[in-house]
Amino acid sequence: MLSVLEVKKKLPNEFVDELYENYSPLTVDRILAGMSGERNTTLRVNTLKSDIYEIMNMLKENAIKFDRVPWYNDALVIKNANEKELQKLDIYEEGKIYLQSLSSMVPPIVLKPKPGEKVLDLTAAPGSKTTQIAAMMQNSGYILANELDALRCERLKFNVEKQGAKIIEINNGRGESIGKKYEEYFDKVLLDAPCSGEGRFLANDPKTYRSWSVKTVKELSKLQKKLLKSAYQAVKKGGEIVYSTCTLNKEENENILKWAIEELNIKLLDINLNIKNSIEISENNADLKKAIRILPSKETEGFFIARLKKI
Repeated sequence: MLSVLEVKKKLPNEFVDELYENYSPLTVDRILAGMSGERNTTLRVNTLKSDIYEIMNMLKENAIKFDRVPWYNDALVIKNANEKELQKLDIYEEGKIYLQSLSSMVPPIVLKPKPGEKVLDLTAAPGSKTTQIAAMMQNSGYILANELDALRCERLKFNVEKQGAKIIEINNGRGESIGKKYEEYFDKVLLDAPCSGEGRFLANDPKTYRSWSVKTVKELSKLQKKLLKSAYQAVKKGGEIVYSTCTLNKEENENILKWAIEELNIKLLDINLNIKNSIEISENNADLKKAIRILPSKETEGFFIARLKKI
């Protein structure tokens, strides 16, 4: 595991400077420490095909050690096996588990989809959150899973079929145009927006941060606004949108929410979840403080999650 100083030297200078602009030195140290080594493998039990007790017993039979996750009954942190080793197990082949980061499981939990509802996942591939939503809905209702990239769309189809999620319709198209096509149709919308991925950086893995740039952040923030406007159009009055990213900067997170509050008829709702490695949003705006930020760590990727209601 690298020291914080070694992590700083490996990551893009402008990114590190940005961290110091947005966070206290102590929080920056926590973020950089969370990028210093490999993350634990984590999984979600697919409750459409199994339950937590069957999975725990199967892991014990294979001498795989794990920890439970206090805030999510169906998640496990694996202590002595990596993804490739888990992929050899029958429970993986049969779609009884899904290898997914803990932070990635939070947006669907915040969305709280219920059986029978109509839900839009606006940027859905590879399908981790889409299939989680289907499981939470007990395969009752309707999910439209949209994905722009044709190759990623194929991966989405594969995962949906493997997980036995039967209420998902897959659409290969631009998320920005979904709102006009399905105006005020959905009870809930998940927008896990395309982002600069800063929360996933690992100092020893250059491919996690090679494509990062200030210019990319600015371009993505424009796209995020278009997608959020589309999500707003698609959700019913009184319906909810969960906006999330796996990045750390304010331009793609707090600033997007400020724009949404000014431009769209929405309000932020509280998120009542006590998640390890989450910190309060450092804004004077009481509304923005209702969002949550999860810092990178050995167990979690960096994430930002906000819950919005269309008034």
